[in-house]
Amino acid sequence: MDVMLDARELAKAYGSGPGALKILDGISFSVKRGEFVSIVGPSGCGKTTLLMALAGLLKLDGGDVSFKGRKLSGPTPGISVVFQDYSRSLFAWKSNLDNVVFGMVRDKVQAKAEKQARGRELLAAVGLEGFADHYPWQLSGGMQQRVAIARGLASQSELLLLDEPLAAVDAQTRADMQDLLLELAERFQQTCILVTHDVDEAVYMADRVVVLTRRPTRVDHDIVVDLGKKRDQITTREDARFLEIRHDVMAAIRRFRAQAPIAEKA
Repeated sequence: MDVMLDARELAKAYGSGPGALKILDGISFSVKRGEFVSIVGPSGCGKTTLLMALAGLLKLDGGDVSFKGRKLSGPTPGISVVFQDYSRSLFAWKSNLDNVVFGMVRDKVQAKAEKQARGRELLAAVGLEGFADHYPWQLSGGMQQRVAIARGLASQSELLLLDEPLAAVDAQTRADMQDLLLELAERFQQTCILVTHDVDEAVYMADRVVVLTRRPTRVDHDIVVDLGKKRDQITTREDARFLEIRHDVMAAIRRFRAQAPIAEKA
């Protein structure tokens, strides 16, 4: 597999001078085409800051992010983001179909009918067939997040960045959405990077788990999740190797928590 995204020595601080708050301190890792990579770390270590930098939405103080071999200088076609707060990322005055169509590539010439047909196909793919003409506020939280995921897929992005997209849904919906995301990533041949506080989720969904240190943040572990591509909410989570990886990740995060007080999310 070739490298889809490469991050080298990423550095970011907020403020300047002696009072500057250093967040990222030389983070380096790469993601190959077709991989699903989870990023975890102690609260306040800068996981969302890192994800925004990978999306080209945040200016770095040092280091480079390359996407398909080309250095990022800002938002770029081929990368899309699904945010944690889906209720704010969706347009309440637009139908679910219009929200999905809004995410389609602007420079690609498509007839309106073709775009709408594609939008309906994506809504069906996330289990929302029949809800195209409804509005986000008419849906449950889990259904709204499905609309946000469909919009991310509509951009035909090769790299999907997920910022704790399931944090606000109930446990059963969360399990269903984990499986849906894995299924869609495989179906649409997408490379995914997931930021999450949930260690079980990180291990269950990923081919690799990148564990970050406390601030100033670096990569502490990069763990291969050698459980095969096909996952099951019961058998995978009961697998001895799953439990071993989960133990290693949780032990690392607990060690970092003991080193410093929990800070606000960066």
